[in-house]
Amino acid sequence: MTNQKKTMLATLAAILIVSTAVFASLEVSQKDAYGQVSVIPASRERTISVTGSATTSVLPDLVTVQFGVDTEAKTAQDAISTNSQMMNSIVSAVQNSGISKDEISTSSFSIYPVYNDSVPDPKTGIHQSVLTGYRASNTLYVKTTKLSSAGSTIDAAVSAGANRVDNVSFSLSPAKQQSLQDDLLGKAVLNAKSRAEKALDPLGQKIIGVKMVSLSEFNVPPPGPVYYGAMASKDMATPIFTSNQDVTTTASVIFLIGDQ
Repeated sequence: MTNQKKTMLATLAAILIVSTAVFASLEVSQKDAYGQVSVIPASRERTISVTGSATTSVLPDLVTVQFGVDTEAKTAQDAISTNSQMMNSIVSAVQNSGISKDEISTSSFSIYPVYNDSVPDPKTGIHQSVLTGYRASNTLYVKTTKLSSAGSTIDAAVSAGANRVDNVSFSLSPAKQQSLQDDLLGKAVLNAKSRAEKALDPLGQKIIGVKMVSLSEFNVPPPGPVYYGAMASKDMATPIFTSNQDVTTTASVIFLIGDQ
């Protein structure tokens, strides 16, 4: 074998040895690199669950006045006819006080027989139920954002013939509820985070992520009933007052935690 061939074979052998070493080194490096990535199983996650809340005090922007007319007559038709005439007068008076037609709606209408249970039978003396007539009942809602109109609405309705004022209540309109909810949800989550951080600091832990967020339903207080006294003079509307309502929302957050 010539010296040239021997030299070539030696060179090829050297290249093969170096390549094998390089590939082996790369394989070891890749194994080391993969070994540095650690995935914590769900069963070993460290978490803290906290509920945050946010509250604001707001003035209601919607008032609902419920009133009606009860009429009695010998026949059902007469009871309905009288009731309808009175209710038409009441609706006109309420509209003249500044309430639009769209702000008025029927809550309920009913007619039922009226009996007198105190009439004794002439022969036996036993009290019997005797049909004496019929009662028609019609109830209206006035729902408006004109809060100051509640008193004048009641006065107009009663002056026109309404013989029932069932309820006056203040609440939040859907638009205001949505605006408050959007604002309070973020504050509730931040409150949950703040509470978690305060609890973890003495333990040498910190928040490293979020596992789950659960938002509660918006907690709006039920419309508050308002009771009014005797009607004021003709020159002064019945005084109706409202006050701020506290609105609250909560958010439950599960945080992932780790060492500081």
